[in-house]
Amino acid sequence: MTNMGRILFIVATALALNACAKAPLATVSGPERELIASNLMRDITALASDEFGGRKPGTDGEDRTVVFLIEEMQAAGLVSGTNDPGSAWRAPVELVSTIAADSEISFGNVSNAVTLGPEQGAAFTTGFRLLIDGGEMVFVGREAESVAQDQIAGKVVVMLGEPGVSPGRRTKLFESGPAAIITVIEDGIAIANVNRVNAREMTFLASEEEKRLSAFVTQQVMADLLGAERWQMLRDSADSEGFIPFSLDPTVSIEAVSTRREFTSSNVLGLLPGAVPESGAVLLLAHWDHLGECGSQETGDLICNGAVDNASGIAVMLELARRLSAGGPHDRDIYVLATSSEELGLLGAKAFAAQPPIPLETVVAAFNFDTAAVAPAGSRVGFVGEGRTVLDELILEVMDASGRELGNREFAESFVRRQDGWALLEEGVPAVFLSTAFGSETVINPYLTSDYHRPSDDIENIELGGAIDDLLLHEELVRRVASTTLYNPPASPISGAPSVTSTE
Repeated sequence: MTNMGRILFIVATALALNACAKAPLATVSGPERELIASNLMRDITALASDEFGGRKPGTDGEDRTVVFLIEEMQAAGLVSGTNDPGSAWRAPVELVSTIAADSEISFGNVSNAVTLGPEQGAAFTTGFRLLIDGGEMVFVGREAESVAQDQIAGKVVVMLGEPGVSPGRRTKLFESGPAAIITVIEDGIAIANVNRVNAREMTFLASEEEKRLSAFVTQQVMADLLGAERWQMLRDSADSEGFIPFSLDPTVSIEAVSTRREFTSSNVLGLLPGAVPESGAVLLLAHWDHLGECGSQETGDLICNGAVDNASGIAVMLELARRLSAGGPHDRDIYVLATSSEELGLLGAKAFAAQPPIPLETVVAAFNFDTAAVAPAGSRVGFVGEGRTVLDELILEVMDASGRELGNREFAESFVRRQDGWALLEEGVPAVFLSTAFGSETVINPYLTSDYHRPSDDIENIELGGAIDDLLLHEELVRRVASTTLYNPPASPISGAPSVTSTE
């Protein structure tokens, strides 16, 4: 071989090796992708059918969904992951649901009381009935952080409303134990808006419910009660430097009534047991719930089937579990968690974090699956949670070796608090959400503006290309983190160096 031939041979070999290094690690043949697509569509079609009724927690749709999930996990070779013989597969999520029913607000004593009309004020509670009779009022203006507990404990706080700020201000003030909080808002239109918002069903974890009494009255009510000049003086003083809360002369009585229902929903938890005891665990999670009936009578389509959100995420997780089971055993335990009540505020994930089947510090990695069937094949990956855990280096390495590219980092990060992984991140668990659906606004926004939380989120609009890409990426990642030889966490996610870092 000539020198030139040797040089060409070396160059060709280097190029070939480089190409191999960049080849997708989880590349599958066309027929195998077709089989994956068939399995995904089968599960999505079942979960998003009218028979499941929109998968609302506490309904027959939940019962059907939970049975389906258990049967599929069992068929995949999983065992119950609850670690509770008395509650196999099903981890209870205790919930309370309330709907505002009636209220009454009056100022002054019994013999000289002024009772507000429905356009002047309204009051709300999550309890069945709360009543404050003749409560002493304290005006705090726009203050919350600076208000001392002894200034408002047991009293009725009167605060000025401020769009976008009032909810946080009320939350802070309630920490000091007031009997109730009255928020003064603009007018009758604002009262109507408050009534409309609170007419919706509200659901809480029973363990986190706080029976609080919140009321809303108009500016005109306060002007009539105190006198227009004095009320204006109070409003002005609230914006002055050195403002301090002070008592108001009239007393107030507030009563609020709600319809209330307590019920038990279920997280479904399966397990692929690992071969190396006490080596930690990997967690896969996706929420099974949706909205039930949220359509209108006029259209005749009441059921919000939630094909994309989140039958598709459940389907990807189940198919990944099947493939991991077939390729096992793995060193570490692999838990497969289908959460309830994500749509109600990540409640199922919070319940799991509060009562996990294993210590949270033993979870070396958690991967969330949500709204998977949106992006076409080859789309860039949204990395939700980047910079917050010890997993970044591994994820970016696997993505690079697989020929995958990151999408819009800032856009992906905007969803970090809106998905189940956030409930785990708050507890120090290294949880990430990798999805082609959230790689860019151009991919996800058409879905969000047309089908999201609407009856049109049905199987006709499913796109499986990106979902299959996501599944294969996660398959490689999970195989690595489930191996004690291929992955050892840089530090214990909770007991050692913190895995959650702030990017805000």
